[in-house]
Amino acid sequence: MKNQQEDSALRDLFVEQLQDIYWAETHLTDTLQTMASEATSVELRQAFEEHLDVTEVQVERLEQVFSLLGEDVEAKTCEAMEGLIEEGEEIIDSTEEGTMVRDCGLIMAAQKVEHYEIASYGSLRTVAQMLGYTEAAELLQATLDEEKDADETLTRIATSFVNLQALQEGAGEK
Repeated sequence: MKNQQEDSALRDLFVEQLQDIYWAETHLTDTLQTMASEATSVELRQAFEEHLDVTEVQVERLEQVFSLLGEDVEAKTCEAMEGLIEEGEEIIDSTEEGTMVRDCGLIMAAQKVEHYEIASYGSLRTVAQMLGYTEAAELLQATLDEEKDADETLTRIATSFVNLQALQEGAGEK
């Protein structure tokens, strides 16, 4: 997949950012398992479990992109995702097990992750297009679409019952 951009600084940045999101996605697999086990509602647990399956496919897609570029699959620590994962762990530690307040917090943490991924994949797709990596751009677009779907699912769960039930928990206790 040679082109005139092969030795450009933009291509180097693109590969570096692929390594960053690759690290993020591989670490999310453990985090999604934890979030699913900590979720109170069946709907949220299922959403996390389904997104875990999707994330595993996304990891494979990133490996395809590395292959298309002729690059070794390599992960580079994603400081942003590391922080978002820690924040999710703090929410679990600071909320009561079996409550909708915990589910509300898990949704908040998960949506922060989704928004980070949406920004990352949107940018990566655009740079892939600029570099003439059409197939890579298509793979990145597929993942971007899935991340947007996951965000919409979380919003639907939050607004259909979790947030209201979280508000009602503890009402009258003060």
